[in-house]
This record gives sequence, C-alpha cells and structure tokens, in this order.
Amino acid sequence: MKIFVKFDFSTVCNKILEEKLDETGLKYKIRSFGEVEFLENISKQDQKLISEKIRDYGMEIIENQKTVLVQKIKDAILHMIRSGEQIHVKASVYLSEKLGHSYGYISNIFSEVTYTSIENFIILQKIEYAKQLLIAENLSLTDVANRLNYSSVAHLSTQFKNTTGITPSQFQKIVSKRREIGNKKIS
Repeated sequence: MKIFVKFDFSTVCNKILEEKLDETGLKYKIRSFGEVEFLENISKQDQKLISEKIRDYGMEIIENQKTVLVQKIKDAILHMIRSGEQIHVKASVYLSEKLGHSYGYISNIFSEVTYTSIENFIILQKIEYAKQLLIAENLSLTDVANRLNYSSVAHLSTQFKNTTGITPSQFQKIVSKRREIGNKKIS
C-alpha cells in the first residue's frame, strides 16, 4: 500500500529547529523563517553545538550578510509560491516590499551569490511545485496554473516544457505509468 504525504516545508523546518534549539537549553525566539534571535549572548562553542544538531537536517548557520539576504530572498519566493495566497503584484514589488530593499539591489546580490537570476529561480521553484501538485494533489493543469498565478495554462505549459524538456501532460502520463507499475509489483 502506498500513501502520499503532503507537508509544509516552513512548519517542518521550524519544528526541527525548535526541537534542536530546545535541546541546547539556550533562550531564543524564532523571528521569521530561518531567523533566530538569542535572548542571551551565545559562545562560539554554542554556535558549533547548534550547527552540529541541525546539520543532519540540511540546515546550517549563515554568517555572510549577502548569503543571509539571498536566503531571505529564497524564503520569500518560496512563501510567495507555496502559501496559496493570491499575490496581485509583480514578484519584484513583492520582494522589495517584503525585504525592504530596492529590487535592483536584491537582484544584483542574488545574481552575484547564486549565479542565476531571481526570475529564473522563481520559474524553477514554480515548476517544482507544479510537479508536486500534479503528483500529490492530482490537480488539473488549470488548477495548478491558477494556484501558481500563471496568466494561462499555455504559459505554465511553455515554462514547464522549457524547464523539464517535457510537457505537463507527458509528465502526468509518466507518473501514471510509474504508479501502475508500482501497483502491479505490490499485487
């Protein structure tokens, strides 16, 4: 028997972070996704201990300010895409308002650190989320396009094909075949 589990990355990450920080006995507050304020000074040894506790979960402490800003940009983009909220402004306006910097500044830092553009990162994240929605939630292309704020199914399909090399319909057929094969093996 197979089941599909839907999960919220923010909730999972915050829960893990809370559990690991609680193990240290340090007093802290989680300010926003990935930002922790300690209510007392912490030593380099404490920082090392925290790093060790979260490393196995793919988490790490960021010390470079440009890298911190890039992580905040990525987190804001993921929230914009995955929250389910209808955002009625361009991504550039949303990011500028959310992060308190001009889009030109944000875009330059992002490109400098990641060697890709914010626009490209947004497309990649939208397509990854589209794949998840097609697989786990079994949504129609129209529903996926609406949820991801695409202007049309054709726009989603074009970006999907340009990113993955196959159309969303072909992707759905591949997933269907794999499920059939998996179900036959179980029987």
